[in-house]
Amino acid sequence: MAASAQETQWYLQDKTDNTAGISVERTYRELLKDRKPTPVVVAVIDGGIDTTHEDLRRVLWVNPKEIAGNGKDDDKNGYVDDVHGWNFIGGKDGRNVNYETAEVTRLYVQLKPKYEGKDRKTLKPDQQKEYDLYVKTKAELEKNQSQYKAQYQGIGQFYTQFSTAVANLKKVLNVTKLDTLTLRKAADTLTNASLKRPVLGILQILGQQGAADTDVIMSELEKANEQLKARAEYNYNPEFDGRSVVGDNPNDMNQRDYGNADIAGSRPDHGTHVAGIIGADRTNNLGVKGVSDAVQIMGVRAVPDGDERDKDVANAIRYAVDNGAQIINMSFGKDYSPQRSVVEDAERYALSKGVLMVHAAGNDGKDIDTAANYPAPRFIDGSAIPNVITVGASALPNTSDLVASFSNYGKQNVDVFAPGKDIYSTVPGSKYENNSGTSMASPVVAGVAAVLKSYFPKLTYADIKRIIMQSATPYSTKVTRPESTDMVAFNTLSKTGGIVNLYDAVKMALAEEAASGKAK
Repeated sequence: MAASAQETQWYLQDKTDNTAGISVERTYRELLKDRKPTPVVVAVIDGGIDTTHEDLRRVLWVNPKEIAGNGKDDDKNGYVDDVHGWNFIGGKDGRNVNYETAEVTRLYVQLKPKYEGKDRKTLKPDQQKEYDLYVKTKAELEKNQSQYKAQYQGIGQFYTQFSTAVANLKKVLNVTKLDTLTLRKAADTLTNASLKRPVLGILQILGQQGAADTDVIMSELEKANEQLKARAEYNYNPEFDGRSVVGDNPNDMNQRDYGNADIAGSRPDHGTHVAGIIGADRTNNLGVKGVSDAVQIMGVRAVPDGDERDKDVANAIRYAVDNGAQIINMSFGKDYSPQRSVVEDAERYALSKGVLMVHAAGNDGKDIDTAANYPAPRFIDGSAIPNVITVGASALPNTSDLVASFSNYGKQNVDVFAPGKDIYSTVPGSKYENNSGTSMASPVVAGVAAVLKSYFPKLTYADIKRIIMQSATPYSTKVTRPESTDMVAFNTLSKTGGIVNLYDAVKMALAEEAASGKAK
């Protein structure tokens, strides 16, 4: 069984002089103990959710008008057997998209037949702009292909060497596990230099990675190997087509009748982790506790291993809105958005229905005030999208490491930061793991939004966004700006300059509720 939530979920703990938690447990204990929540539907647009997880089963959204497994569209919403949500990257035959190309790869494939071998000088002005995009995508694609192929080959070689050394040492030492204690004893007692050398080398690797044993390193190497393989063989491979299993016309932006009811898909790791952060069962004494205690998680699968398609994102937003979601978490993003207007139409639709969308700022360590990141926090005309909160990732210590080194930032386009480093949550198979990313920070904020909506049902999306931002704890701590060596004040990295805090948000909502009552 996993370690207790109290020991591992640092982000639920109180903020102190040294740590930047969001005071979840204190909020329930002191401010909400005498109040009864109203369940809130939160849609998780992601890569899939493990619907059998012990900590998620009870909190899944159930479509009240759909009969499971009868092969009929009982509620006439256009989607058959959508009991817990819908999968826009699956086929009617039950197959699912796992890997996909990056958007830059798809753009290159689209533009190559038109501009390969062409001379820019001979093109019309409107064609020159598209030609420039072709040149840009070609260069980016080739750079990524070369980089990831080299990294994939390199980590493969290291994995082989490391695993061979580990297997040999286990045999020599007659142990089934190589932890630091065993290796230190071996280093002290072995006299054979050819055996002692790998012992010292593995001890050094464990120390550098902060790992207790070689199993941890092996697991991390396997994950890295799988990720690099995906980049090298699928994401940046112009010959790869992962979409065909869906059976739709990917260029028809008006098409909505595709997909299947399998909201888990083949690899629901990411979405399961996100869902647990928002609302893992707080009553079952298992694993972890979600931020919100009165949430119903709707799964909408639209994000493959690779870049999500604008068409799927737009349809996922519309599905969530039409089926009762009041908050949507979007822990995904990309550098290009060819059909941006389709996504924006869906966002405007969500706005018209009063639905709040929470979006991860991205993990490239860049300033998204100047660098592209989609879905964007602004419409094409430059105006801010009122019902979107964009979230950067913070870490535990109130030191120079307060901002996660990978997090995107932006004084104009990132609204607030939230814990996103070493976040312990649910993963498939009723297991639990630490993961890091703005993908983890976004559901922390979505969970806070869900608490506010469930305990103060009259709050609008605008109220919730305002309270979250105004109640964020500002930090002037000098931090290392992501992807640089520059030291800057933390409060220069986002619009609020702060980290979300549930206790202060609920306190503000209570004060406004009391003031409103007095006004009447």
